[in-house]
Amino acid sequence: MSFFDRYSSAVTLPGAPRQTNVPKLIVHGLIALVLISIVLSMQPFRTVPTGTRGVITQFGAIRGIEPEGLVILPPWQKLTIFNIRAEEATIDNAEGSTSDTQPVKVSLTVRYSIAPDRVSEVFEKYSHDGNLSSYVQTATQEVFKAVTARYTAPDLISERAKVSSDINQSLRGKLALYGAQVINIDMRNFAFSSDYMSAINQKVTQEQLRLAAENKVKTVEAEQKQKVAIAEAEAAALRAKADGEAYANLKVATAQADALRIQNAALAQNKDVLELRRIEVEQAKAERWDGKLPQNIYAGAPIPFMSLSH
Repeated sequence: MSFFDRYSSAVTLPGAPRQTNVPKLIVHGLIALVLISIVLSMQPFRTVPTGTRGVITQFGAIRGIEPEGLVILPPWQKLTIFNIRAEEATIDNAEGSTSDTQPVKVSLTVRYSIAPDRVSEVFEKYSHDGNLSSYVQTATQEVFKAVTARYTAPDLISERAKVSSDINQSLRGKLALYGAQVINIDMRNFAFSSDYMSAINQKVTQEQLRLAAENKVKTVEAEQKQKVAIAEAEAAALRAKADGEAYANLKVATAQADALRIQNAALAQNKDVLELRRIEVEQAKAERWDGKLPQNIYAGAPIPFMSLSH
């Protein structure tokens, strides 16, 4: 007799019928509970969150990459959540040297993400969660040194936008080796040594003073040119006025000479014209006479005559 049969007979009351099916129900229930517990402990239903990928491994080997959503796993496989969202790597005071041997420092923040089609490679070689911060920091240091070595210190300041573009381009190529893609780079606290910055400030001040002096000279020259132009214009106006007056006088003199020449010619042709002019003059005097004789007559003064008609 089994343990359950003995237990059943022990608990059966006197005079009651034997119930041999109760222990079987208990056994079946226990078995079902054990199976349910085993299934629940295995957790075959998993979820891959948004912005991640699920890496399925079996005894350490990659068996597949699952997209976002529900995943059903057998108990002999494992699911690892791998982030493909944007990550940040901060590099404080990255050091470099220019082509003219001036030390330079900069702080950078690099935003990057894992390329979705490179998840398996990155998981196998570099990171099990998509965090490549240490690789990005090292690569950024190397790129910054290589790029700054191609510029002189003044060019590094005046062409900062181009320097940033060169760093971005070089870092993209370098991080692509690790399966990462650069989103953007924030470059800040760009600085040289204190001695060099002091020299730069002095040079800028001197350049500003030089430009101010040149502008002042140009202003004086412009004023002088303006004065010369005004003087030349005034002189030209005076010359024009003098030329005009001379021309007018010449014309008047010419006209008077022509008039005299005509009169002389007329006198030469007719002597009566002179007598006619004398008569005209005397007539004009007579018309202006008021009929009074002068009170004082001096010796040799002409005595006016008045003809009386009878």
